[in-house]
Amino acid sequence: MLTDDIMYRALYTKDATFEGVFFAGIKTTGIFCRATCTARKPKPENVEFFSTAMEALQRGYRPCKICTPLNYSGKMPESFSQIVNEIENDPSIKLHDYDLRKRGIEPSKIRRWFLKNHGITFHLFQRMYRLNTAFKKIQNGNSVTDTALSSGYESLSGFQDSFKSVFGVSPKNSKKRAIIDITRIETPLGTMIAGATDEGICLLEFTDRRMLESELIQLSKNFNAVVIQGENKFFPLLRRQLEEYFAGNRKEFSISLHTPGTDFQKAVWNKLQTIPYGTTRSYKEQAEALGKPAAIRAIAHANGMNKISILIPCHRVIGSDGKLVGYGGGLWRKEKLLQLEKAILL
Repeated sequence: MLTDDIMYRALYTKDATFEGVFFAGIKTTGIFCRATCTARKPKPENVEFFSTAMEALQRGYRPCKICTPLNYSGKMPESFSQIVNEIENDPSIKLHDYDLRKRGIEPSKIRRWFLKNHGITFHLFQRMYRLNTAFKKIQNGNSVTDTALSSGYESLSGFQDSFKSVFGVSPKNSKKRAIIDITRIETPLGTMIAGATDEGICLLEFTDRRMLESELIQLSKNFNAVVIQGENKFFPLLRRQLEEYFAGNRKEFSISLHTPGTDFQKAVWNKLQTIPYGTTRSYKEQAEALGKPAAIRAIAHANGMNKISILIPCHRVIGSDGKLVGYGGGLWRKEKLLQLEKAILL
């Protein structure tokens, strides 16, 4: 169990394996820090801990200028990265606690890191990655038996049971189902969850968005797809373009999008993508641009149904009076994004 004593000890020793697992609020200075902050350490009674930077901000703490917690990259510790590389190279391997200890990794630490960054345990991550790979092999024409054996399963029945528990269908019938791969991406404004199909990015939201769960359910229905943790051919490009955007080096995104919706919603989302970087429009101006001047409310609602933040820039739409309104990721993020684009003054 991750106790205050464990977190304080990690903070005191600057334990990098706890990077991103918690943030420390320093009561005497009003700042919050990463686990590896090099600033002088406070007494235990002057520290409180948070699981996310957002929680610390909501409690009134300011980000530390030394360790810049809002710029936390979410980079995986090198020892963990080596393990994940092993799994990616050979999804059939099964690493138990004993195997992790042989590699010099404490199982509880990698378990906490995966829970923090991916919302699942490390062992479940292995299982999901293995089954995700198997799903795609079967869809590419591999036989069920060959796929089961190459995925590390000792029996065909065991593979079929595990497969059906995740995908809801037998391996034989799985070609009728699609996959939505999901992953987490760290940004200067907090953790985002990205989803992608074979056609493009279908989801990009901050993880604390209230509608996130319902959006995932809706996407699953729209695509007749299973939502599963896993890599996708579009994720490396998405990470790179987001990194360039937050560094101020990218004004347009060139990545493919997959946006299921009504014709009206798609028209609204397409029009959003015509708002130039560094500018804003009001909902009224959007309605006029769409040739539907009386549909302001409907257009505002369609904006709110956009599931791909930043790439489809609904943050560039503001009220007619110039005030910031209506952003699922939080108005403070909308303000930061517009400040980044210099659409509003710092």
